[in-house]
Amino acid sequence: MALLPVKFDLKKRVKLAQTVWFMYWFAVLAGVLVLSMGLHFLPNLLILMGLIACSINVFGGKVCYDSLDPEKFAKWKPMLKTYLVFCVGFNALLLVTALLCFLMRIPMQFTLAEGLRNGMRYYKDTDTPGRCYMKRTLDLMQIEFRCCGNDNYRDWFEIQWVSNRYLDFSSKEVRDRIGSNVDGQYLMDGVPFSCCNPSSPRPCIQAQMTNNSAHYSYDHYTEDLNVWKRGCRDALLSYYGGMMSTIGALVILVTMLEAGVTVGMQYVHSSLSNLANPEDPESESEGWLLEKTVKETFTDIMDKMKSMGKGSKVEEDIGFAQHAPDSPLVSLPYCNHMIVSRSPLQNTHTPGGYKRRSRGGSD
Repeated sequence: MALLPVKFDLKKRVKLAQTVWFMYWFAVLAGVLVLSMGLHFLPNLLILMGLIACSINVFGGKVCYDSLDPEKFAKWKPMLKTYLVFCVGFNALLLVTALLCFLMRIPMQFTLAEGLRNGMRYYKDTDTPGRCYMKRTLDLMQIEFRCCGNDNYRDWFEIQWVSNRYLDFSSKEVRDRIGSNVDGQYLMDGVPFSCCNPSSPRPCIQAQMTNNSAHYSYDHYTEDLNVWKRGCRDALLSYYGGMMSTIGALVILVTMLEAGVTVGMQYVHSSLSNLANPEDPESESEGWLLEKTVKETFTDIMDKMKSMGKGSKVEEDIGFAQHAPDSPLVSLPYCNHMIVSRSPLQNTHTPGGYKRRSRGGSD
């Protein structure tokens, strides 16, 4: 029994083909949208999905357009089953892509943390080739995303972010600060200027931030600091995580549209393949989603896979026997005959079976 059968006459088939054709061109636009997202965010995966979506949807639209003409549709009919199977696989791949967009937040969190730690460590290396851009990049990031440090502004207290080129080593304070550090770094309770909050009414306090006596009417324990308190990892994760969630939702919508046009194409294909009178295009027909029930379809697929596996095993056994060394008697398990090789002892066939005979005479 077919799954979700529907009766069609000529008028309904024409309306179905026109509707699916219209949906296919919407799907082409959706593929262009996925492609454009790939150009900006996830090049490797989304660009591939977008290109495949555009290709299969243009092809499907062409088939729907030609389905109104029986002669033109006849040339597409042999390849439609393969096309529909490919569409089902592509829809499954689109769904996996959407899930990856949602799950990417987890590895992104660790990647951002590691990247920001390395970037802060190289902040001072403005004269080192390959790292001279790091200071500008981090400053622009902290200004744009209104954040400071990795987890918070105190992360800058734990690294030397001022280059030795700008330190006065003749100063006792500088020498003592470097000497007091195990790694010989110049650490201080200060942050780069890009951490300052321009909305604060007070001039930015970015040095000696934990020294209350260094600033008038200042208490870093109680008073709101005029630097960004939010860490850049949290800010970037919120921004890019939200972006990936939006892309994942859009890909799910595209997947639903692709599933819809695949179902429509299946009804077009089945309704035109089952005309009551193939010589009369205006005769009634029946279209379905599946020719059999889901259970029967799954059973047929499993049986075909098993038969293909057995067939390949038979071919392997035959090939092994043909390339095996000569032996007095070789028997193939899947053959109805025996393969007998030549040997010093000849073999003769008798009604009772095989009989061994020596060179000198009969036994």
